[in-house]
Amino acid sequence: MVIPTVQTAHLTLRPLYMADAETLYRIYRTDGVLDYFPSPTPPPLEKVQRFIANQQTHWEQHGCGNWGVVPEQAAEIAGWAGLQFLPETGETEVGFLLDRPYWGKGYATEAGRASLEFAFANVAVERVIALVHPDNRASQRVIEKCGLAFVDQQVYFGMDLLRYRIERPEKSG
Repeated sequence: MVIPTVQTAHLTLRPLYMADAETLYRIYRTDGVLDYFPSPTPPPLEKVQRFIANQQTHWEQHGCGNWGVVPEQAAEIAGWAGLQFLPETGETEVGFLLDRPYWGKGYATEAGRASLEFAFANVAVERVIALVHPDNRASQRVIEKCGLAFVDQQVYFGMDLLRYRIERPEKSG
């Protein structure tokens, strides 16, 4: 499958390439980036490379996946964003991870909204969820700005997380 590229006002969401592995490896080592993830320990480069390789397979199997997020005027990715199918629950999750210099600029919201638009236009899903650590207020705000509503708190990936959800919009006309 050819992974589509999505252009937004300030970002290019494009396929992740193996050439992005070193940049993503560095991003994962940035202080604070993984604080609210199930494993806050930065992964080794080989695991980052596996993550990138697995995205191609995920796209082929599910028609969605994560993109590399490239802000306008940037030479390399600032992180990733997109959609992941969770086989344990049968849900599709919207998610994002950006390097610290790109926090607070609206990029996560812009990438999240573009991911949701892509999901409802191109993927056979009736709803999309977002999962966030209860202490991660910034990501909670992003998720809410993307239109997801709080549902409950559940255990995912071995940790208590807040679960948000958005339903496929009704078609008008």
